[in-house]
Amino acid sequence: MIAQPESVPWRRFRDGVDIHRLHGNVEAGASAALLRYAPGSSVPQHVHRGHEHILVLAGSQSDERGHHRAGTLVVNTPGSRHSVSSAEGCIVLAIWEQPVVFI
Repeated sequence: MIAQPESVPWRRFRDGVDIHRLHGNVEAGASAALLRYAPGSSVPQHVHRGHEHILVLAGSQSDERGHHRAGTLVVNTPGSRHSVSSAEGCIVLAIWEQPVVFI
């Protein structure tokens, strides 16, 4: 697949956050997706059952560990938890070993 952000078939993930799944599913096993955060949007606290790799492609997002701008790779380890927000909006590539659990 080759696409520009404006041509990606986005679906609602949460209020203000859209998703485009690249592979896998939300129920079990590894998966990858693009996430698009509208300015001011957030994802509530969740726990990672496996590694999560986030590559910020555009804009920026923040969590309890800091503010992450475009080009930043964030790795969350199994058992870690955090919430995510984006004041300016962003697009990230997310790769999960296992689905997250929202708490």
